[in-house]
Amino acid sequence: MRTSQINSASNTVKQNPPAPRRLSDGVFAVLLVLPGLALLGAVVVYPLVSALVTAFFKQSLVVPGREFVGLDNIRAVLDGNFWQIFGQTMVFTVGTTVVPFVIGFGLALALNTRIAGAKVMRGLMLIPWLIPGVVVSFLWMWIFNANYGVMNGVLEGLGVIDSPQAWLAQPGTAMGAVIVAKTWQSFPWMMVMLLAGLQTVPGELHEAAEMDGAGTVRRFFSITVPHMSGIIGLVLLLEFIWNFQHFDIIYVLTGGGPAGSTQTFATAVYETAFKGYDLGRAGALGLLWMLILLVLVVVYIRFSEKGEQR
Repeated sequence: MRTSQINSASNTVKQNPPAPRRLSDGVFAVLLVLPGLALLGAVVVYPLVSALVTAFFKQSLVVPGREFVGLDNIRAVLDGNFWQIFGQTMVFTVGTTVVPFVIGFGLALALNTRIAGAKVMRGLMLIPWLIPGVVVSFLWMWIFNANYGVMNGVLEGLGVIDSPQAWLAQPGTAMGAVIVAKTWQSFPWMMVMLLAGLQTVPGELHEAAEMDGAGTVRRFFSITVPHMSGIIGLVLLLEFIWNFQHFDIIYVLTGGGPAGSTQTFATAVYETAFKGYDLGRAGALGLLWMLILLVLVVVYIRFSEKGEQR
């Protein structure tokens, strides 16, 4: 009797095995994010922290080992040409943010009207943005060439200049030439973003204002700009942050020259580390550069939060 009961109980256990444990939503989310966090830590966080720690050591690419020197590298950078580099970085950043914005906004306003071929023109104008920065640099290097450049040929034909100019080899013109090249590459992105914002402005408001006698300029500043203030601020802030850390076009066109007139934080860190072989001072310059960028990132986050609250 007992044997039959035991067999019956064992059969019941076999027929009804215990339910497997289910992962909670939190654990499942962590497992999904873990590979991405590991990759981020290995590729971004570890090299960044390692580079910033180097700022407090005397370390060279040609001499093995390193020596802790505290804030000496930071003092040396601040006592050097740090403020000149900061000023030139700001000139480049402001120039390559404001000029593309003006061009992009003007083109966006034109493409937002019912002109023939607007979609084709919009597609063609995206081409500069799709071209890699190095290719853009070589293109504009050829345009600005002192011997056979297109720029000199056009300006001489118009009578603006009497003789060919070395645009990239003169301190007075090199920064302007770099800003022109970067502007040509970045204005399509601003144009697309601003065009998307223009298409959200209610047409009824323009019609009502026009019936009240408001002209084109007044409607632009009273209706269009207030409705697009959020996207205008976001586009300008993002472009400012990106240009503040831009490297490829500057380095390929001028290498930071002539006489350091186009040197920015990006090129200065590269030159100090891989041509001056001074990793400690390059790390100190990068640390100060990152602190300035953090201020811009905080401004961006605050601006984004205000935009979401609206």
